[in-house]
Amino acid sequence: MRYSLCLVTSLLVGFAPSFQDPVPTPTPPPTVAKVQPSAKAEDVASIDAIVAALYAVISGPAGQQRDFDRMRSLFHPDARLVPMLKGPTGMRTRVLTIDDYVLRSGPMLERDGFFEQEIYRTVEQFGDFAHVWSTYEARRALADAKPFMRGINSMQLVRQDGRWHVLQILWEQEVDAGPIPTKYLPTK
Repeated sequence: MRYSLCLVTSLLVGFAPSFQDPVPTPTPPPTVAKVQPSAKAEDVASIDAIVAALYAVISGPAGQQRDFDRMRSLFHPDARLVPMLKGPTGMRTRVLTIDDYVLRSGPMLERDGFFEQEIYRTVEQFGDFAHVWSTYEARRALADAKPFMRGINSMQLVRQDGRWHVLQILWEQEVDAGPIPTKYLPTK
């Protein structure tokens, strides 16, 4: 009887539907592993440095090409970028590789101009991993008086091989989540 219960439980768990994405996603074809670009030592030496490099690498005026190899160098080879997206049935996640992000967002960043600036941060660290909760504002040009977008990036970082890597970034925009709580905003 005990064996049967274990077998039934494992079968149920193995076939349980995913609540993250109700539509099955086809398995992508295998990809050829690429060589990870080398990071600048100053970009990955500390939590402050890697967060600053992340914001710098995606920011720039319209018409300026971004250094996506520098961006790739900041991330762990298995890293993911996960935006929260509003859909017809509510919010859901979209899991992206770094290359997915570059293909989806790169043209817009370069065409329209985009400056994402951190305005507040909290960090929790234990040993060789850290969680960075980073509130941001985005503008099309640095001189814009008001941001067109605000939100929070939840970053998971790992220290490996003598440097920091971004393992994952999960983010949501204020327009979808509601006003950013004052505890995640700078004090005046």
